Amino acid sequence: MSKGKLAKLYTITTAAVLATSLIMPVAPETAHADRGVVDLWKAIKPLTTIASAMNTGAHPDDEHSSMLAYLSLGKGVDTSSVIANRGEGGQNEIGSELGNALGIIRTRELQEASKITNIHLENLSEKIDDPIFDFGFSKSPDETLQKWGEDVAYEKLIRRIRTLRPDVVIPAFLNEPSTHGHHRAINVITVRAFKDAADPNVFPQHVKEGLAPWQVKKLYLPAKEQDYSVKVPVGDYDEIYGASYVQLGEESRFMHKSQGMGRHYDEGPSFNYYKLDQSIVETKDKEADFFTGIAYSFDDLAKEVASQSGGEKVAGELKKKLQKDAAEVIAAYPSFASVAKEAHEMLADVEKATAVVEASSLPTDTKTDLRHRLGVKKSQLNKASAEALSLVTKVKPETTELVAGQTTKVTVTAFNGGQAKVGKINLALNVPKGWQAKPQSTTSFSSIGYNQTVKTTFDVTVPTDAALFQPYAAPAITADVSYSFAGSTANSHVTPADAIAVLPSFSMVLSPNATVLNTQKPEEPIPVKVTVKNYNPGAAKTTISLDVPKGWSVEPQAAPLAFEAKGETKSVAFAVKADASVQPDKYTVTAVASGSGKESRHGAQVIRYPHIGTTYFVQPSTLVIQAFDLKVPEGLKVGYVSSGFDNIDQYLSQLGVDVTNLSAKDIESGDLDQYDTIVLGIRAYGFRPELIPSNARLLKYVENGGNLVVQYHKPEDKWKPELAPYPIKIGAPLIQWRVTDENSKVTVLAPDHALFHSPNKITEEDWDNWIQDRSAYNPSEWGKEYTELISNGDEGEKEFTGTYLTAKYGKGTYTYSSLVWYREIPSLVPGAIRLFVNMISPQQ
Repeated sequence: MSKGKLAKLYTITTAAVLATSLIMPVAPETAHADRGVVDLWKAIKPLTTIASAMNTGAHPDDEHSSMLAYLSLGKGVDTSSVIANRGEGGQNEIGSELGNALGIIRTRELQEASKITNIHLENLSEKIDDPIFDFGFSKSPDETLQKWGEDVAYEKLIRRIRTLRPDVVIPAFLNEPSTHGHHRAINVITVRAFKDAADPNVFPQHVKEGLAPWQVKKLYLPAKEQDYSVKVPVGDYDEIYGASYVQLGEESRFMHKSQGMGRHYDEGPSFNYYKLDQSIVETKDKEADFFTGIAYSFDDLAKEVASQSGGEKVAGELKKKLQKDAAEVIAAYPSFASVAKEAHEMLADVEKATAVVEASSLPTDTKTDLRHRLGVKKSQLNKASAEALSLVTKVKPETTELVAGQTTKVTVTAFNGGQAKVGKINLALNVPKGWQAKPQSTTSFSSIGYNQTVKTTFDVTVPTDAALFQPYAAPAITADVSYSFAGSTANSHVTPADAIAVLPSFSMVLSPNATVLNTQKPEEPIPVKVTVKNYNPGAAKTTISLDVPKGWSVEPQAAPLAFEAKGETKSVAFAVKADASVQPDKYTVTAVASGSGKESRHGAQVIRYPHIGTTYFVQPSTLVIQAFDLKVPEGLKVGYVSSGFDNIDQYLSQLGVDVTNLSAKDIESGDLDQYDTIVLGIRAYGFRPELIPSNARLLKYVENGGNLVVQYHKPEDKWKPELAPYPIKIGAPLIQWRVTDENSKVTVLAPDHALFHSPNKITEEDWDNWIQDRSAYNPSEWGKEYTELISNGDEGEKEFTGTYLTAKYGKGTYTYSSLVWYREIPSLVPGAIRLFVNMISPQQ
């Protein structure tokens, strides 16, 4: 059967491809995919080339997915993606998580996307609240690097280049004014790193650590068809995968669900274009591919080595053995047993070649380069061996949710699904320093045959001072399964299917976790509910209390709780009262679980989606209280139409507003006139399909005297100018129609308008202390009937006057606002809350 026909027996799915090995911590897998000959091909194709490439970007989803699929899956090139931040400042199309919680989601999506394109993945951002943070849209690379810490970001990028040693580097974006400042910043430092990564005087601490400088051979920039050096045929159809590289790349992009990524493409020719920017090798105007003039095969590498003193014997190993070995592995495909035999012969030859290199008199730099390339081949051969032998290795914990001091069981298994017998199996469990892992039985086995499994269960003890789960850290527990076949030993490194997390013994969540204290009514108690989940492995007791600011009081002072089993949840209600002389400021209340000499002040937010599995965001169990003066009309009744991307409705309820979340039925046929105001959440027209057919009802509601507030939309949200009572056109390109400086000056254009006076008097101070942005996706055109309420813009740019528009329509009022309320209100920005309350309060 031909490879093409054989491939048609298998289906490419989006949750599947495992990277051969990741330099940085491997993400827990959410699914196991057994696709036989397709996975086998994916594992052996990289053996044919010693070339490497790196793509750099700013955010998860910046990667050039089609090009990466072509290089990694199509050519077998050792391919890496280096992404700066975690995307914390983005929007969320699958839930209401924002900030760090969204960053965790986007990181897991990026990890799963990288598996599909079979690439190495690294992030410059290494921990929650890393300085390399997605602080929101930026128009300037200088601002971005200043906020990240230019030296911090640059050192990390240079370190990744020196570690991965790519032959070719390709930043994902150009440094041009129409581009996001984060994208531009990565371009700037990537271009600069071409020379600096090779300079031992740049970050000399790397050399002291044993990390050698590395000279990238070529740097390419994204280009257009009219002016390019290389065109990458991403539209080529690969029979084995049953898809083009565009389609394979889009399968990875579909994993970025929180950003609405992924498109369906038909088969047919298409290209990505790149322009050579810097090179240390001789080049031509038009090149066949990225690697023209660069060693691509073992033969090419042998020629380079042979020309150096002491290199002849090493060159012989590369040319006569490894080049031949790689060809024989490919020729053996798709016979699993034959591939396994040839792969293990190559593995033995890689070990011999490594020894020859070490014993040679080659220059130190050459030895370092060969050591790295042969190490990559060894890692790839380990993967190829497991695939060819159909050896399935797993690490299975008794529970993925642990607490400090707990002892649990973790089982490591190796299953032989192939026809060849595998010998000398050793099962090892890896745990962090300070943890203990004691096997209950033997960890070594003489052999396993077809359809047989060997396993060892370990008693794992978590130390009493174990750190709580960090979502960006390496998996706490992994396993290594070593085995022998055909005269050489291979190793399979495996991670658990889901994250194994050390969580607080008692996880506490406060409701609300952020609220307003109206200083006009300081005597009103703030009701606080603390929901406590027991993560201890059995029955447990604790006492819950609230740590409140000095001078504040809380009732009751403490509440004992008893749990019968792990996972049980109970709640305690408290009433917090402020000091009678409380001043406008931000205050923090912390929940405390104490008992048996231990104390916990954290909660664990469970983040679970089908495409990324389960992970956690452990953070202090706090309630943030913003105290300021606020007037809210008595009995104000609001209908809220949520797109699922904001939670403003929850905060309005806390302010005393009577909020009803409107269902599709409510919008289509309900009594809208009962509401003083109806608010459409951000991008609601794009995600509430009943809105457009019911738009006439909404406008009729306004005409009859209602107050309709519409928050910002993108054109792709099915927005049309005629959805508003008087046309509103959104500016394009979107990147140019936003204000990114949260401290930018705001000029009130209609100071006498009721929206600035009732029920709250708006002053200049109300525009202070905003976060991340002022506005997004501002209108470029609007009807003359609208009153322009403010003007605002970034420094040095023309100010927008369509950011905040309002108009009378019939007896009612229609207001369209591009101000980023969905960020400001959950962050308890006083001025934003006052303005929003005014906007939803019917004006006379």
